[in-house]
Amino acid sequence: MQLTAGPFPRAADASGRRRPARPRRPDAVGPGPARRPDARRRGAARLVAGLLAAVVLFATGCGTRLPDSAFTSRPASGPGTSAGGNPASDTGVTASEIRIGIVTSLTSPVGSEVFSGPRYGALAFVQALNDRGGLHGRTVKVVTCDDGGSGIGNQDCVHRLIDQSHVFAFVSGSVLDYAGAPYVSEKGVPDVGGQPIGTAYDRWPHLYEIYGNSAPRDGNAVGWNGMLYQTTEVYRFFKERLGARSAAVVAYNQADSARYAAQLREGLEAEGYRVLTQTVDFALPNFQAVAAAVRADGSQLLFDAMDTRGNAALCRALDDAGVRVEAKVTNVQNWSETVRTDYQASPNCRNVLWATSSSLNYEDVDHPPVAEFRAAMAKYYPDREPLLSAWELEGWAGAQWLTDAMDSCGADLTRACVERFMNRPEPYDAHGQILPASFVPQPPPSGPTRACLNAARWQDSGQGGKGGWVTQVASMTSTCFEVPQLPYRP
Repeated sequence: MQLTAGPFPRAADASGRRRPARPRRPDAVGPGPARRPDARRRGAARLVAGLLAAVVLFATGCGTRLPDSAFTSRPASGPGTSAGGNPASDTGVTASEIRIGIVTSLTSPVGSEVFSGPRYGALAFVQALNDRGGLHGRTVKVVTCDDGGSGIGNQDCVHRLIDQSHVFAFVSGSVLDYAGAPYVSEKGVPDVGGQPIGTAYDRWPHLYEIYGNSAPRDGNAVGWNGMLYQTTEVYRFFKERLGARSAAVVAYNQADSARYAAQLREGLEAEGYRVLTQTVDFALPNFQAVAAAVRADGSQLLFDAMDTRGNAALCRALDDAGVRVEAKVTNVQNWSETVRTDYQASPNCRNVLWATSSSLNYEDVDHPPVAEFRAAMAKYYPDREPLLSAWELEGWAGAQWLTDAMDSCGADLTRACVERFMNRPEPYDAHGQILPASFVPQPPPSGPTRACLNAARWQDSGQGGKGGWVTQVASMTSTCFEVPQLPYRP
């Protein structure tokens, strides 16, 4: 069973992942560089964790666990692989090898596909890198660990990779409970490109999530004295693109689901929407009643704070009742090929599925980095063709980020050098794969900010007739809005 959570990213709004908004002073409003969507994508990802206890009642298995040896990068060969004069410059770095770690909740109680995407994207990147000769004559060796979706398992993975495998850095992590984050930070191990599913990336130094972060991250409070912020660019986008003025929000009668739904409602109302809120029982949801309420209200958009099971059932109820909305807005975690089968019983609803993100569409192979990603996935993991996802591309981008940081150090590779690259003031975009992001601490957000997004719609007629996600914006770096920043406590 795959979990998704509400309308968005990789958060407190429709983008799907939770992350603090990049603050701008009121006098900074106006044209400027592309900014990433705010905390909304984090709220959805955190909802995954909150619903786990309930969802596990419906899960039928934990998926197949592959041995870590199956993911170890192959030794590089060919020109450029000589160690030359490389020093053994830091922990996990020898004259001929760099060891990095990936921790994933691969066999969590909700199944093996919920968190696995970033892992495969990063692994494909590293294998392609090694096939080109590695980095400055060094082979990059990946050591993976499956934490099983538990805090204790995560702490065990972190200690094993740091204390026994002596990894130089972590990359593209996607874990349900990052309980080992304090130890990673204490040991000064760079963690680059992880998915901010909990609040660890909003608190601890040395942790660098895939979306960038402007909070202090001093190891004390989360965000700014316990406060995070959501922005409203997704709702503004649909208001301007589809002329939408009304929306329905569907949630379970469960605390985390209700909390996320309240954030959705707040963001929608801040953009002037009329909002219909519907709550269903987690164990016995009456989606037929929701469909009737959406019809009576005339809701144009549909957001949710539910898992994939609930979303698929809701879409079936809408199709069965002949209810059409202009957009069923899902999050970046659900921007996946599995939509093809998850919504097989509700083709009308599937064809109004929209997703938003801070990264390129993995279908858009006209972008060279996406074409490279797709070629590597087809070469190293061809069986994942029906499982491709936005998270996989973001895992690839995370590995690109760490590689560029290590490359900046030349032969004298150190953690301190990598962190200088990560903390530099210039925003980073992974060669155009993600919206520009940085980690320069800023004061608490106040006033409006400029936020940008990417958006795609599932179309059965898309991608040459085979069906797929079709990008709906000319450019994610120019699809930007001046929007408010709304505080919330995680």
